[in-house]
Amino acid sequence: MTSPLVARLEKLLGTPRDGALLRYSLGMEHLKAGDAECAAGYLREAVQRDPGYSAAWKLLGKSLSDAGKTLEALEAYRSGIAAAQAKGDKQLEKEMTVFARRIEKALAAGGGSVI
Repeated sequence: MTSPLVARLEKLLGTPRDGALLRYSLGMEHLKAGDAECAAGYLREAVQRDPGYSAAWKLLGKSLSDAGKTLEALEAYRSGIAAAQAKGDKQLEKEMTVFARRIEKALAAGGGSVI
């Protein structure tokens, strides 16, 4: 079932208000609702529209991790780290570095499930 907020946000798709923030918001709401796959789709669109949107990269990494796409999550975090560094966003850089290291450790240990 689609929440009223998601329905309102989806009505803005394709309008002049459509952009990275709208896609990020939709991704966040779908992730909250437990639909990591759908969230990842919207978050991919957010970072395509704004590759420097480090918060969207972080949420994309989380959604991919939640969806069991560990390698894709690692790549999203790495891209997000680069975006955060370019913007000088030290906090997001640190957070994504921690998440990426967790994935790398799990992969090195032979585990596929992380975070």
